Amino acid sequence: MDLVFGIAGGLGLFLYGMTIMSAGLQKAAGDKLKSIISMLTSNKYMGVAVGAIITMIVQSSSATTVMVVGFVNAGMMNLVQAVGVIMGSNVGTTITAQIITFKIEHYAPLIIGIAVAVWLFANDRKIKQFAEAGIGFGILFLGMSIMGGALKPLGQYEGFKNLLISFGENPFLGILAGFAVTIVVQSSSATTGILLALSSQGLIPITSGIPILFGINIGTTITAVLSSIGANRTAKRAAAVHVIFNFFGTIIFILLLQKPLFWAVTTLNPGVDAYAVSRQIANAHTIFNIVNTALMLPFSVLLVKLATRIIPGEDEDNEGIKYIDDRILETPSIALASAIKETLHMGNVAKDTMSNALEGILDRQQKKIDETFRLEKIVNDMERELATYLVKLSNRDISAENRETVDGLFNTINDIERVGDHSENLAELGQSLIDNNLSFSETAIKELKDMSDLVMKAYADSLTALQTLDMNLAISVVETEEKIDFMEKALRANHIGRLNSQLCIPSSGILFLDIISNLERIGDHASNIAMAVLDKMKVIK
Repeated sequence: MDLVFGIAGGLGLFLYGMTIMSAGLQKAAGDKLKSIISMLTSNKYMGVAVGAIITMIVQSSSATTVMVVGFVNAGMMNLVQAVGVIMGSNVGTTITAQIITFKIEHYAPLIIGIAVAVWLFANDRKIKQFAEAGIGFGILFLGMSIMGGALKPLGQYEGFKNLLISFGENPFLGILAGFAVTIVVQSSSATTGILLALSSQGLIPITSGIPILFGINIGTTITAVLSSIGANRTAKRAAAVHVIFNFFGTIIFILLLQKPLFWAVTTLNPGVDAYAVSRQIANAHTIFNIVNTALMLPFSVLLVKLATRIIPGEDEDNEGIKYIDDRILETPSIALASAIKETLHMGNVAKDTMSNALEGILDRQQKKIDETFRLEKIVNDMERELATYLVKLSNRDISAENRETVDGLFNTINDIERVGDHSENLAELGQSLIDNNLSFSETAIKELKDMSDLVMKAYADSLTALQTLDMNLAISVVETEEKIDFMEKALRANHIGRLNSQLCIPSSGILFLDIISNLERIGDHASNIAMAVLDKMKVIK
């Protein structure tokens, strides 16, 4: 039982330490993570660099590839970009193995103690975030130490040692073992940690360690495959690329490069003692992934074509939610960026809703009225899904500034949804005009066009201000809303005068007043969005 408790506790601390370290690094990186993602272009070499950097921060190639599936599913990344990032994530994950092979586990309590002291007494937020990463770093090594100590008694059992040695004599068994354990723990870093813990106790030779590493590299792809269930076809292809890349890389090494790999790692760290074998395994892990990337990257287009053959068909165009995906929540700063992008998308759908409603009224087009009703339902659905996403994001460990941004987005999507509601009201008024064969005077039509143009401009400018955080534009929207209020009062007085002069029939007059009232309310919501931008700029300053 001591063995089971020791391995379970050590592995738990190892994984918890990685999680804490990752959270601290992500918060310290902050908006830089968004900048890293924005570096992505069709340049596959840049994609490799981005994938490696993100994986070093999140400390898990599985987490990175799951995020890649989310990015592709949300339309934030195309498949060509995804190939480079996936390859880079495999390179980035080797950093963890390299770090934990250095014999510093004896200093783990000291590292934790110093990091906790800094975290408790530092006032600077950035320093506290790095201290948090330091705490995780120390816990990671503490977990490795406990796991290694628990495994040490296994060296007394010849049957266990012979089993591990047999993985070198029959590489297929070693690959199967690495594959199976990685599927169970759902983390290649954790499985590699177990392998290194075994090697640190002198329980496994390099000849057995290399086949197990191959199995780990194939097993880690399962996480992305499972994550792609329910995603669009392009996202499924991204997961397929990961499987193809790791599988064919393993085949190439087994058939052609296994002996050169063995020679390289034993030359770099000669010897058969526990430390040498640990370093050999870590170096094998690094060399395998770097060489595999170098070999496969030139054929990335072929990998995409093969993945498309395996998963054929086209994705359906989605007018609703496009840019948010629960998989991206693993990196809150990027998830926030996608939520802002989705909010802007929702705002543009609401703008189309309003545009169709106004055209339906002014041009008496039934088709435009029907389109308004259809789009308004999409806006409502988007608001529900986006609100749910923001709740999940707010429950993540995010900075105070990002939390205020999330709170502001709740209000903004509510304003956008209300714009959709008022557009629906306008469409219903347009429907009444058409059904009852009513019309407005030329003067009334001109007034409606003038007010519609002003409201449309205010709303469009509010979205632009939200996207660019343009403070001057936001102030302009607030000023325009005051003009809209004044115009609504003036048009109301003018129309009542026309009614009294019998220049307009009462039935049309009531509809006119309802139309300008809804336009005025849309102007209010545009001003609310602009005010949210101004509030955010105050926080930034």
